[in-house]
Amino acid sequence: MKNYIKHDPWCIIEEDFYAEYNEITESLTSLGNGRMGQRGNFEEKFTGKTLLGNYVAGVFYPDKTRVGWWKNGYPRYFAKVLNACNWIGIDVQIDGEMLDLGLCPVSEYSRVLNMKEGILERTFVASLSDGKQVRVHSQRFCSIVDDEAGAIRYAITPINFDGKITLTPYLDGDISNKDSNYGEKFWDEIRKETAFGEAYLEMRTKDTPFKTELFNVCTGMKIDLTLNGERVDFQSKPVKAEKFVACKLEIEAKAGEEVALYKYAVNLASLNHPTDRLLANAKAYVERIADKGFAKMKAEQIEAWAERWDKNDIVIEGDDAAQQGIRFNIFQLEQTYTGEDDRLNIGPKGFTGEKYGGSTYWDTEAYCLPFYLATADQKVARNLLIYRHKHLQKAIENAANLGFKDGAALYPMVTMTGEECHNEWEITFEEIHRNGAIAYAIHDYIRHTGDEGYLAEYGLEVLIGIARFWAQRVNWSSDKQKYVMLGVTGPNEYENNVNNNFYTNYLAVWCLRFTLEGVSRYKLEVNELLQKINFDFEAETAKWQHIIDNMHYPYDAQRQVYLQQDGFLDKELLTVDDIAEHRPINQKWSWDRILRSCFIKQADVLQGLYFFEEDFDLDTIRRNFDFYEPMTVHESSLSPCVHVILAAMLGYKEKAYEMYLRTSRLDLDDYNNDTEDGLHITSMAGTWMSVIKGFAGMRIRNGVLSFAPYLPDQWQGYSFRITFKGQIIRVSVKPEAIEVENFSNQPVSFVVDGNLVELEANGQKMLEIAVKK
Repeated sequence: MKNYIKHDPWCIIEEDFYAEYNEITESLTSLGNGRMGQRGNFEEKFTGKTLLGNYVAGVFYPDKTRVGWWKNGYPRYFAKVLNACNWIGIDVQIDGEMLDLGLCPVSEYSRVLNMKEGILERTFVASLSDGKQVRVHSQRFCSIVDDEAGAIRYAITPINFDGKITLTPYLDGDISNKDSNYGEKFWDEIRKETAFGEAYLEMRTKDTPFKTELFNVCTGMKIDLTLNGERVDFQSKPVKAEKFVACKLEIEAKAGEEVALYKYAVNLASLNHPTDRLLANAKAYVERIADKGFAKMKAEQIEAWAERWDKNDIVIEGDDAAQQGIRFNIFQLEQTYTGEDDRLNIGPKGFTGEKYGGSTYWDTEAYCLPFYLATADQKVARNLLIYRHKHLQKAIENAANLGFKDGAALYPMVTMTGEECHNEWEITFEEIHRNGAIAYAIHDYIRHTGDEGYLAEYGLEVLIGIARFWAQRVNWSSDKQKYVMLGVTGPNEYENNVNNNFYTNYLAVWCLRFTLEGVSRYKLEVNELLQKINFDFEAETAKWQHIIDNMHYPYDAQRQVYLQQDGFLDKELLTVDDIAEHRPINQKWSWDRILRSCFIKQADVLQGLYFFEEDFDLDTIRRNFDFYEPMTVHESSLSPCVHVILAAMLGYKEKAYEMYLRTSRLDLDDYNNDTEDGLHITSMAGTWMSVIKGFAGMRIRNGVLSFAPYLPDQWQGYSFRITFKGQIIRVSVKPEAIEVENFSNQPVSFVVDGNLVELEANGQKMLEIAVKK
């Protein structure tokens, strides 16, 4: 764990320059707006540790898969989130010497990400080799109002000299991905153009044998200059090189005078603009935001973020570390996905790094959807489901590549277009529980929004494809006289090729039951669909019911716990306390040793008990939690939040709070020694669930919203808003009472600690309920 980020309720603050942690801080101070984003890199040249990162949503490259040998059904390529044109760069020379914090002493350093406003700010004093000192103050943001644009104010003040300052703002398209499988660069230059104080660079992704879509991205910039806050005329010399354009300015500066460069930039992709209009549109866009000016863009940014925080903020009183953690997680989720475009999804690293590749994992449905359901307009969550519906045909093709037939659908583990593009066989072929998460998301969406029409309009077609897959993936065991599912990997990826993973088996049966209920209910409404997909109602539903009634679930009668898979008890059953000096095992143990151990990467059986809590009594959940949690190393970012929710329900207050800090500060404190690669965006929604479903005990039972709040000992109180079936409710939990408020124009009712609460339109009520502690 690292502990150099200052605890603050609204800001991520690096008070001194920790050069050795710079890649971590770059991740932590990343910016985005749903269309584009970037790591918290320096504008000026830096020769120290850095991972350059600029990203454009939806733009990817199909890198050749790197495998030792090929297998039938193997993905054709590994889709890479592309590191795109670097638009923030500004070279700074002082009397001919390059400003580089990797080489010169730095003092009075501060890097601050203001999450309340969505602005990254940096200040420092640099001492050059000849003793000259300069003060730098930079501000930048990715606009959420103009969501294909960003703006920078870069101010430099000579402290103890008069001299020449040369500023060279540039666009650099000669960029590579750190994770390129074969060291290739993925961009070709199409055109470049410079004019006075502006420049444009259009790039295209390289063509490949895979014939996936090629993307053009036109990056443009326009600059302005002020001296002590007053706009001044300047000369700008155009600079061109391969995949590079710049504007060079020379200023005779005096001690104590602030020279400020304003850089307005856009990233326009062929995903959103006609290719033949990219350059023209980029010019018009840059002109518009430059005319608006930095001050107005900044004011709009602050106002837009205030509106977002008004809807989704969670206020925690008395614990700055916890408060900073939850706001950091919410902030990054809001930066990553806005729900405006149903072609986009939530990548595991968002706009903060390139690791993992792809933009869509099962994380979206299992972890992210609940956040957007409760904090955003209904269309945002609906678009996440429609994204999967649009990929259904690809899911059917993915299943066919593995030998399945008759419309069986296997959604990919990792994808950009619906086609599987993961390059590890144990994931691609075996981690099929992802199918169930997509079905569960449909259920979750309908119960939260009340949008029953979605099932007939889109949902059932997806569910039938998934159900057909499960019906073909199981086989009858004459030995057990049960259906079994062989050769799978559950959520715990520290086990591969196991038989009868409890979570996968249980989830498959639930999917079959949910689909069967839906088909039976909407049989007449979807008759045309059933005919189109050649659905044999009697035969297929009978097969599903037989599987539902006869599935095998590994179980230990002595301990009265469900077994993660067949043979789990053959392992040496240790606890994480027994291997304290070996943590994290994914960095200290061989893969062979991990696979043979009992240690669990993330919730597996417990993931099932969390999803289907209503199916199990409290004692069953407690026995399984007590058995599995001590063996769980939480080396997946997705693990702690599930344990918070279950621990809170079981009254394990210390464990719930421990796991809350781990999930909320996973990246801030670099728990797993991997924040330098980028943030764990999808797990951040799990942090939100930890508070709302964990400490506040939010559930939906038979269509009724309920809460069972308790207050962690470390907190003085907490409050939040959620949207449920179009109605907005605020809940404030204090030691002595719970305050509830209805922000809707209709009456609303819900349950708090078993008591029915009815609020009139725009009503407010103080519930004299002693909050559990």
